[in-house]
Amino acid sequence: MSKWTAFPYDAAAYTYDSAGLKKKWARLHAGDAEPLPKDDKVLAAWALFHKGDFQKACDAGLRAGAAGLTAANKAQAIYANYLEKSEKTKLALFLEVAGRAEAQAAAEPNNANAHYLMAYALGRYSQGISVAKALAQGLGGKVKSALETAIKLAPKHADAHIALGAFHAEVIDKVGKLLGKTQGADAATGLAMYRQALKLNSTSAIAMVEYANGLVMLEGDKKMKEAEKLYAEAAAGEPQDAMERLDVEMAKAELDD
Repeated sequence: MSKWTAFPYDAAAYTYDSAGLKKKWARLHAGDAEPLPKDDKVLAAWALFHKGDFQKACDAGLRAGAAGLTAANKAQAIYANYLEKSEKTKLALFLEVAGRAEAQAAAEPNNANAHYLMAYALGRYSQGISVAKALAQGLGGKVKSALETAIKLAPKHADAHIALGAFHAEVIDKVGKLLGKTQGADAATGLAMYRQALKLNSTSAIAMVEYANGLVMLEGDKKMKEAEKLYAEAAAGEPQDAMERLDVEMAKAELDD
């Protein structure tokens, strides 16, 4: 595996020892509803993830076996989404995560994050190759079904609600309401998903950013003011780990555009 791009910000504030991570766990995992791991090796992989050492987190998660797969997959997916510069490598990383997560979901059908991370990786891959092309390959149905399963298994999974909102918004934005309907995409459902995500995780910068994007995709320029307000709120957030820092920086970039 080639060397991944390093997390570009100071990670001192996001460096947790085992006790600190356990104490902060509920807050750090308000988005993905991941249960606190019992295995110290898995906890160590998550500590690497939270401080932005994504490659080491992925390696440590994979070495920890089945219990570490979620940490490994999330580290690789977040790295690919935010930090990988090569489009070709990014798509390959997403497909690798999707494959591992799909196998994990088959082995552990009640693991909400196995379904969620498969959907997340395939969703980001779809954006990379073009949503229309992904729909033609049947990936839309796969993403939607996996996210609905994740929510059924973990109703408080805010990130799955965000991703499902994004599915509805992206499909309608790219192929229109009529064709979108054939893919199971519905504007009202998409907006409801975003709102539920923010209800479940009110400080989530990524929920605010994605909701803002979704509002503009689904309702056009008349929602631009509301979207800008959401970007500003996200940009003013206080990140508690490396992933949240990347989300906040993305919100700042949206405001600058």
